Amino acid sequence: MTKQKLPFAAKLGLVAATLGAAALYNRKRAHDAEAATPPAGRFVDVDGMRLHYIERGDGRPLVMLHGMAALVQDLLGSGLVDRAAERYRVIALDRPGYGYSDRPGGRLWTPEAQAAVIREALAKLGIERPLVLGHSWGTLPALALALDHPDEVAGLVLLAGPYFPVRRAEPVLLAAPSLPIVGTALSNTLMPLLARATRPQIVRQIFAPDPVPPEFAAFPAELGLRPSHIQATAGDAGLLQLAERRLSKRYAELRLPVAIVAGDGDRLVPYDQAERLHALLPQSSLHRLRGHGHMVHWVARDEVMAAIDTVAAQAIG
Repeated sequence: MTKQKLPFAAKLGLVAATLGAAALYNRKRAHDAEAATPPAGRFVDVDGMRLHYIERGDGRPLVMLHGMAALVQDLLGSGLVDRAAERYRVIALDRPGYGYSDRPGGRLWTPEAQAAVIREALAKLGIERPLVLGHSWGTLPALALALDHPDEVAGLVLLAGPYFPVRRAEPVLLAAPSLPIVGTALSNTLMPLLARATRPQIVRQIFAPDPVPPEFAAFPAELGLRPSHIQATAGDAGLLQLAERRLSKRYAELRLPVAIVAGDGDRLVPYDQAERLHALLPQSSLHRLRGHGHMVHWVARDEVMAAIDTVAAQAIG
């Protein structure tokens, strides 16, 4: 018997039906994720968009910016927010497009663009000359804010940051969901399914060589698998190397206190990135976490707090 081949139109219809079903499934999972984990904080309106933030404690203001693919629950769940709130006024933000913060289209969300929006948000909240802490990709808008407005930042605490360009294919490949039309289709259909299937392996890699803390199980992963969040992550990935190249030319302009914290076992960002930045900044302190990986705020809170306190003691005003 000869197998009959499906007509092209039938194949096309089958693909369309499969993608449609995937989009409906992902939409339901996104709705369920938002119902299970509503906003943890409040909102501030800036430039026609809303930024979601949480606030804890009193004292000198300390702004926290999460990394790529994360959200404020990463900083909350690690225990760093509550620990720091014992002696600082902590403001942790969902960066544009992450968590419950908006990310309007029609503009490139570079570190400088994100820093500009964060600056306006802080002004509306009455936050003056804060310490600014960034983790991973979040170090880049922290640096941009200090570079573009040096009189408005008292000090920087930089955790596991990718400061200098390195030739690698991963950021370009990860950027696909941020592309017009095709990226939107991928983010609503295939990418959430792929991310959900590979998440356990990715989480192990992010923490390695440290084990994944049991507390990380409470992280609301499904919020990060929504199409909007996937597109924000892809956008940041696509801009990473250009941002590193652009910002790294200006690092020597910094005059404020800077604490650079990094694990020398980091599998995502080579430790020499921290050493290179430290060499450029005579006023900086380098906190080497031996045997630790990328998620230093989860596995080395005491050391991160020591870095925060070091910068706070050196900061003027």
